[in-house]
Amino acid sequence: MKSILITGASSGIGLATAELFLNEGWCVGLLARREELLEDVASRYDTAVALPADVTDELAVQEAVAGFADVAGRLDVLFNNAGMFGKQAEIDEISYADWRAVVDVNLHGMFLAAQAAYGQMKKQDPKGGRIINNGSISAHSPRENSISYTATKHAITGMTKTLSLDGRAHDIACGQIDIGNARTALVTELDERRAMNGFEPLPSMDVGEAARAVLHMANLPPEANVQFMTIMASKMPFIGRG
Repeated sequence: MKSILITGASSGIGLATAELFLNEGWCVGLLARREELLEDVASRYDTAVALPADVTDELAVQEAVAGFADVAGRLDVLFNNAGMFGKQAEIDEISYADWRAVVDVNLHGMFLAAQAAYGQMKKQDPKGGRIINNGSISAHSPRENSISYTATKHAITGMTKTLSLDGRAHDIACGQIDIGNARTALVTELDERRAMNGFEPLPSMDVGEAARAVLHMANLPPEANVQFMTIMASKMPFIGRG
């Protein structure tokens, strides 16, 4: 049975992806802070493992990855998904605490999860695996008032390239999926803010489409890798925006 650990698995894209992989027969590690939500999913699937942890806690992440690998037998895939948008404002209205909160989750948290997974994949027998980083359309072109989120997502692109390069010696592939406007609580929140300012809702797609894209990347044989994939709502203003 193949195994995948998903960070940010308690809601949104992470939850949708976890449920899809579980229905496809994978052993799935569910890592997030909200233990009760993880336990709810785990109670419905025999192959789900709840891993309550904060991605910004180095020791907790290391223990979660090692514990899941012990239960599953190995770690085949990490979906490095946990993230937050943070306060929407121009840079002079963003406090250092606001900035740090986003950087801690979106960059430091993804670093810690990738670090622990990479180490596990490097030492397991047979060695190797796959890391899939959740980037964003904002890794290429920003929304207005998104300095913290956009900066971290650009950084994830650099992380993806470096892991892809360094991982070759250990049969560890790394790719990035950039998702645009999947219908999650985050997009709903953005729409509510837009409505307050008299704007129309964002074009969006079913979150299941993002999950199926991750499944495609994860199911590739070791000799193939999707380096970067963009999946988005067809009518969202990405091409030509900026």
